Amino acid sequence: MLQSLAGSSCVRLVERHRSAWCFGFLVLGYLLYLVFGAVVFSSVELPYEDLLRQELRKLKRRFLEEHECLSEQQLEQFLGRVLEASNYGVSVLSNASGNWNWDFTSALFFASTVLSTTGYGHTVPLSDGGKAFCIIYSVIGIPFTLLFLTAVVQRITVHVTRRPVLYFHIRWGFSKQVVAIVHAVLLGFVTVSCFFFIPAAVFSVLEDDWNFLESFYFCFISLSTIGLGDYVPGEGYNQKFRELYKIGITCYLLLGLIAMLVVLETFCELHELKKFRKMFYVKKDKDEDQVHIIEHDQLSFSSITDQAAGMKEDQKQNEPFVAAQSSACVDGPVNH
Repeated sequence: MLQSLAGSSCVRLVERHRSAWCFGFLVLGYLLYLVFGAVVFSSVELPYEDLLRQELRKLKRRFLEEHECLSEQQLEQFLGRVLEASNYGVSVLSNASGNWNWDFTSALFFASTVLSTTGYGHTVPLSDGGKAFCIIYSVIGIPFTLLFLTAVVQRITVHVTRRPVLYFHIRWGFSKQVVAIVHAVLLGFVTVSCFFFIPAAVFSVLEDDWNFLESFYFCFISLSTIGLGDYVPGEGYNQKFRELYKIGITCYLLLGLIAMLVVLETFCELHELKKFRKMFYVKKDKDEDQVHIIEHDQLSFSSITDQAAGMKEDQKQNEPFVAAQSSACVDGPVNH
């Protein structure tokens, strides 16, 4: 008997705080996922980093042995300056791109990466004035971009997602949930094909040093707004039609970002995902709902009483005139 009572009390306790328990498991799962990613990246990339470090040490030692007139300190100063310039997008190599990093098309590409929060990092402002303007431009431009993307995605979602699902549901009598799931899967497949696989194939042809995997990696990193900056198109040596190429990449990034947001919005509107998300939200208590209802009723009642009081005051103000008129009407016939 005691065990059954204890078990029922535990079940009621868990059901009462179910949202808190789900949120706790969500936080724990996220932390474990972070640790899992760190372990995998470390185990995969650390050996390659070690090999690269050993190769660079050998090259440096060999270069100093062949050029005894050059000291190690002078070499490190030169390499430090070269690496610092490379971080700002300027290279001293003879096979590097001879185009400027801040012509109009490059600046347009940079502005698009800033406003979309992609930020490859291959080109950054050099002057203090440019850094200050970048801060002000981003503070105003990023919320403006979010507003623009929200409005565009909302309009596209109505025509691409909601109306087709409603049409098949009403016209053919299919279940709305099943139609929504099939539509979301098809839309995701079309988006991945048009904005990942096909552009990856195009980039693998236009970029000399990129294979298909690296091109697909660039498309995913860009459209997910991660923007690591290890692969940036249009920066090769003697790139043909570089200005037109940069403008095309800017349009691709903007359209791809809109398509990704439409797909995410379509999946978020699925009934199953909505039900799953509600497991981690804070549920309103009934007492809070009652308090809101009582406060609303009190506000409505007070507004009604205020209106009634105002009407009574208006009637009182008009009563002397009405009484005077009625008395005049009564006294008139009597006197007559």
